[in-house]
Amino acid sequence: EVQLQASGGGLVQPGESLKLSCRASGFSIRNYHMAWFRQAHGRERELVGAARRSGGEPYYADPVKGRFTISRDNAKNSLYLQMNGLKPEDTAVYSCGASQNVMWREAVWYKYWGQGTQVTVSS
Repeated sequence: EVQLQASGGGLVQPGESLKLSCRASGFSIRNYHMAWFRQAHGRERELVGAARRSGGEPYYADPVKGRFTISRDNAKNSLYLQMNGLKPEDTAVYSCGASQNVMWREAVWYKYWGQGTQVTVSS
């Protein structure tokens, strides 16, 4: 059975950090572009960051550049998102996804999705 299990969300204060993890089973992430998306209440899902299967520089959305770091460990079949300097506007459900399509910036091209983990940033 194919699964992406996301974890690590929670409630933090502005300026604090969280690390999200996404563990895959039933397939090897080695063959996939992996990404984190987020969806805030009442808003569309947006790409946060992506780690392509070929390696190279990760992609980050402008709002998170310099604060978030995406990484992948193919040996552990896992994807991570280190989030530093969290802001209230980072509040959302964060989901990991796996895509084999060159259009990895678009959520519609993702084959597998995790269930999402809630991140709330509030004082």
